Order: sequence, then C-alpha cells, then structure tokens
Amino acid sequence: MFVDERGLLQGTLELLILKTLSWGPAHGYGIASWIEQATGDALRVEEGSLYPALHRLERKGWVAADWGVSENNRKAKFYRLTREGRTQFRAKARGWDRLVAVVGMALAAPARPRVTEVT
Repeated sequence: MFVDERGLLQGTLELLILKTLSWGPAHGYGIASWIEQATGDALRVEEGSLYPALHRLERKGWVAADWGVSENNRKAKFYRLTREGRTQFRAKARGWDRLVAVVGMALAAPARPRVTEVT
C-alpha cells in the first residue's frame, strides 16, 4: 500500500485528481476519498501531497477553484476542471494506457534480449 505519492510515478496523482474532477467539482477531502475508495484503499492521499498537486494543477490552468459549502455545511474550496484540464486529462489518460501496455510487454517478455556490445 502506498501511504503517499512517493511510491507513484510522477504525475500519477495529478492524473487521478483530473479523473476525479472529470465527474464534476469536488473539495479536497472528496478527491482524496474517491482515490482511496477507487483503489481499494491501496492509495492513500495525504494533505501534504494532495494540496500541492491541486495548486500545481491550478498554476497550469487545468483546474480552477471556488469557495462553497460542503455537504457538512462547512466552508470548502471546490476544484473543477477547466477546458484545458479536460484536454490534458484525455491526453494523460491515453499516455497512461500506453505506458501500462509497454511495461506489461516488458514484464511478459519470455527471455532477456540479446545485447550486442559496442566497440
């Protein structure tokens, strides 16, 4: 189980945040909860990882935020995808699918490749 994003490939947390927001606005706790639920609690996103990632996404222009009231009647910042964020989410999801496929190919390789020595 990963306690935070240190064990994840760079950008994976951002991709998961973009996926979460693809269904509509959410506050930080809701984003973290969905990621934990969707991964069967294999990935736990701590505040120290989540909020810096959200701020990076805001600086990139992929996410925008507005203050609102949560379901617990508390003031909360709600994050939503921008048009550019939707475009980036689709592109990053395709890239992730490709990465999974090629890593899978390498892991399924039946033998070590022959390497010719360079002289």
